Amino acid sequence: MKRYLPSAAIFVLFEAVAVGLWLGKGELFYLLNFTYIGGCIALGLALFLGGKRYARRFVQLMVGGYMLLYLGILCGENMQIEGFWYYLFLGVFEAATIHYVVAKIFGPLAFGRGWCGYACWTAMVLDFLPYHRPQGPRKKGLGKLRYLMFALSLGLVAGLFLFRAGNLEQVMFWLFLGGNVLYYLVGIVLAFLLRDNRAFCKYLCPVTVFLKPMSYFSLLRVHCDEGKCVGCGKCLRACPMDVEVNRESRKRENATECILCYECVKECPVKALR
Repeated sequence: MKRYLPSAAIFVLFEAVAVGLWLGKGELFYLLNFTYIGGCIALGLALFLGGKRYARRFVQLMVGGYMLLYLGILCGENMQIEGFWYYLFLGVFEAATIHYVVAKIFGPLAFGRGWCGYACWTAMVLDFLPYHRPQGPRKKGLGKLRYLMFALSLGLVAGLFLFRAGNLEQVMFWLFLGGNVLYYLVGIVLAFLLRDNRAFCKYLCPVTVFLKPMSYFSLLRVHCDEGKCVGCGKCLRACPMDVEVNRESRKRENATECILCYECVKECPVKALR
């Protein structure tokens, strides 16, 4: 049972957040929301530790699907970056603001880019495409487009407030629907053009601007015992994010891009990665 202790620890961590927000905000929703998400992640980790190859996909579908279909479409919350800006301008700490603070601003200190690998509803769909392993080298410099997307999302919401747009809640809901359709279309086109499922994540996703800085200091990351490494390159070919996983240093190439999918660990023939 010892091997499942990390799974239990993850659940306890999320439960602490759930209870804290429930008591602090006085809303039962936060207790149920973070208990559900923490339970799914903990169960997925247990499945992974038990050797089930579908573990990550299980978490993606359960968490990503919940946030897209239930929180986004049924509850009408804009959980995209525009929703974060919206609540930030309103000065309200709830919904998308809490989501971003927990999952995408401070969460990466513990889990790195785990959000991208296990909960993102955009990647959840893109990972069904055929190019799980990039078929070519990473496009240098193209990643700067994510900062343009980041600025455009901020400018869009700022413009709505500046020009005093009416029915802002309804506008944000339609922005959520339209934004998701746009992300899926662009992501699918990029995936086939560049033969890489994660092309959108690498070059265009504005959320990564929040995720990258804290991810550098992540407690949870893939470690490499360079003394064991035989230089076969299997881990590098397996990595969907082009991370230089065969180095232990935090300064390895694309270090903050790791989504903790552990495909590299599965491929290593000498168990140098963990």
